[in-house]
Amino acid sequence: MAKHSLLSASASHRWLNCPPSARLCEEYEDKPSEYAQEGTDCHELCAYKVEKALGHRVKDPTENLTYYNSEMEDCAEWYCSFVMEQVAEAKKRCADPLVLVEQRLDYSRYVGIEGSFGTGDCVIVSDGLLHIIDYKHGLGVLVSAEKNSQLSCYALGALDLFDGIYDITEVSLTIYQPRRENVSTYTMSKDELLTWADTVLSPTAKLAYDGKGDFKAGDHCQFCKAKANCRKRAEHNLELARYDFEMPAVLEDDEVASILTKVDELVSWASDLKEYALQKALSGTKFTGFKVVEGRSNRKKYTDEDAVARTVEAAGFDPYEKKLLGITAMSQALGKKRFKELLGGLVYKPPGKPALVPESDKRPAMSTAIEDFKEN
Repeated sequence: MAKHSLLSASASHRWLNCPPSARLCEEYEDKPSEYAQEGTDCHELCAYKVEKALGHRVKDPTENLTYYNSEMEDCAEWYCSFVMEQVAEAKKRCADPLVLVEQRLDYSRYVGIEGSFGTGDCVIVSDGLLHIIDYKHGLGVLVSAEKNSQLSCYALGALDLFDGIYDITEVSLTIYQPRRENVSTYTMSKDELLTWADTVLSPTAKLAYDGKGDFKAGDHCQFCKAKANCRKRAEHNLELARYDFEMPAVLEDDEVASILTKVDELVSWASDLKEYALQKALSGTKFTGFKVVEGRSNRKKYTDEDAVARTVEAAGFDPYEKKLLGITAMSQALGKKRFKELLGGLVYKPPGKPALVPESDKRPAMSTAIEDFKEN
């Protein structure tokens, strides 16, 4: 029997695109990160707040959360408010919708591999509608709910549990990602979900379990354990070597566009490769033409800040600078309501620095200088 982590829903975007990566990743150790632990802490806080809002007796986990801070508190509060809004909507469909928090959802039947399951952050079931809500604490990657394979796997597990009771015809998937101001919802018919399970999920899961299929590089490589020394990813990124990287002036616009589609992935791969090589070198591996040295350090630091302050004060000087509190710290000091009353008119959000992004980016296009000139 396979471990449930082999074909986990959270990694499904990877193994559905690159089936043999599932078995390949078994050869690598799990490396916990602070970001992952921070996300785990926030999930625990979110679950507590929703359970409490539902009227359940639950223990406040705050004192045991390593990465708890005011931002996490705000995110959890916003998430709870959003979930309760969805519960209120569900009550319009039926008097007693089912609301489950941190629910184990087993989708083994659809992938044909026993022990394939995940945990749904919130599952709301009402007459005709199944709603899966997933909290994302990450800041780096904007996550979309549209045809999201992780949430689709969760929905399949929920269908197995509740379809016969609530006669589900539609499935909604929601990603709630407050630190990116992203709430993404995708709705499909139950038949569409089941067709995907039969034609895509099940056959690809078999390939992945058997270690078969073709390796394929793409954005799904980002969280792959083998990403640093994967041969297919290296081949994919080294395709850029066919360009001589002369100044853009000697390249045609379509050539520049072609390079732009690959640059971010190339930079990410190069960074992963360098970090992998550094860790191997620190462990004793010798790379021809390279050596490990101490990094440059130009910034001097005090050995004892308290001693410095005492010494400077004794000499008759003030060692501290007076600085205006930042918006987050000021909001905490005054409280959100008072902050808005006093300073609402004195706060603005400056425009972001222009960035060149793919057409698929959801942000509206800026007016360029040439477009402004044409209008005038």
